[in-house]
Amino acid sequence: MNLRTLLLLLLLALGLAACAKHVPSDKAEYVGEWQGKSMYLLITQDGSVRYKRLKGGGSTSIEAPLKRFDGDDIVVGIGPMSTVFTVSKPPYRDGGEWKMVVDGVELTRTSRGPGRSEA
Repeated sequence: MNLRTLLLLLLLALGLAACAKHVPSDKAEYVGEWQGKSMYLLITQDGSVRYKRLKGGGSTSIEAPLKRFDGDDIVVGIGPMSTVFTVSKPPYRDGGEWKMVVDGVELTRTSRGPGRSEA
């Protein structure tokens, strides 16, 4: 790989990282690592989103920056390409656990994120 190609790839990576929107304070409860029977979702404070779902014998995974929240729904993607995660129940307390329902799957928050407590 020549220097010009390497530089182009570095600039592209930096540009994509700059596309993420930080999670707004009114949506702070979305931040964390969420898991369900067939789904994993990680949302970081800086707007990075990682998703994996097993369904019908296959899997779908996405790693993309947060574009925005549309009501309770989470919109991620780059440029004109985007994916919407439909949130039918935003984060809520159920006993001692945090839960939410995304794309019809109940998720439980297993971690609040680096250096953050579950309180």
